[in-house]
Amino acid sequence: MLARQRQEVILEEIRRTGAVQVHALVARLGVSDMTIRRDLDVLAKRGLVEKVYGGATAAVGQPSAHEPGFEAKSVRSLPQKEAISAYAAALIRPGTAIGISAGTTTWTFARFLDEVPELTVVTNSIRVADVLRAGGRGDRTVVLTGGVRTPSDALVGPVAVQTLKSLHLDMVFLGVHGMAEGPGFTTPNINESETDRALVDAGRRLVVIADHTKWGVVGISTIARLDEADVLITDDGLPADAVAVLRDRVGELVVAEARPEVGELAEAEA
Repeated sequence: MLARQRQEVILEEIRRTGAVQVHALVARLGVSDMTIRRDLDVLAKRGLVEKVYGGATAAVGQPSAHEPGFEAKSVRSLPQKEAISAYAAALIRPGTAIGISAGTTTWTFARFLDEVPELTVVTNSIRVADVLRAGGRGDRTVVLTGGVRTPSDALVGPVAVQTLKSLHLDMVFLGVHGMAEGPGFTTPNINESETDRALVDAGRRLVVIADHTKWGVVGISTIARLDEADVLITDDGLPADAVAVLRDRVGELVVAEARPEVGELAEAEA
């Protein structure tokens, strides 16, 4: 198992129980005590866990308004994000105009768009815009909204909202901080939620891309209700009860099967 995969298992266990112990992780993952301690060091440095004697707990002081930075979130659920992105990219027809919100899932998704010709992309994400421009397609137009920069490298606020209100997009791809039955799709940043709502309103069709770890997470501000999503693409780690709720609420639920890249399987244990 790769370091990234081990760290995701550790994070999942902390989300489920609130804490992990080194000796239990050694037995579960079949690696050395030192390997687990290195994984906990990495997660602690990223602000994702709090190290304690013999293990780790959930990071202190992360209420519904807490927003991790881009680098901290990019380590999470990468195989799942790639599987989701592949499905999402297949929905796009050549020559269309799409919107892409900010976030690590949408940043991953942007890397899957190089084969789509004559695409116009509107985004409030500096990272997404950089990926799209690096693709080097001469038939692609990338529009960056402008605005005030957040910890997730989103551009938000009145400038971004005003830009989006004047646009009409075929499809919007929305990444979210959390999704739950009552609050719907949420974010920990109030200004970002206003900008994301403007992006949603600009599109004729809404596609939400969110891995299973987002289920049950509630940010301080709602972007959209569950039933506003025409399509929700998630991964096969989603619990059965969540699948039942989402199939009933969203227009279409797509569950992608996450598989590690072939090259990753040969990577030595970190």
